[in-house]
Amino acid sequence: MSALMIARITVKDPAAFQEYLQKSKQLAGSHGAELLFRGRVGRPLNGEQDHEMTVIARFPSLQKIEEWYDSDDYQPLKALRDAGSEMHMTAYEVQE
Repeated sequence: MSALMIARITVKDPAAFQEYLQKSKQLAGSHGAELLFRGRVGRPLNGEQDHEMTVIARFPSLQKIEEWYDSDDYQPLKALRDAGSEMHMTAYEVQE
């Protein structure tokens, strides 16, 4: 069953964030991820907006998200992620 990783992001350091995006996208791809959406908030419709952009990636399974996130290759990217952004990531199992 496929799974989605949804990240709500506020960029703190654009250069560090771009480097993180490039490296994490490549690594996630090696774990079967497909980028579905990346965009900035256009207009809040209701509630408070606590982020400026969202990224949604589909993985083959929750296990693949966990393998990517816990991989030895991703660990050094966490520091780059935190230097470049305030990011809240959540994994969701798709109900089909």
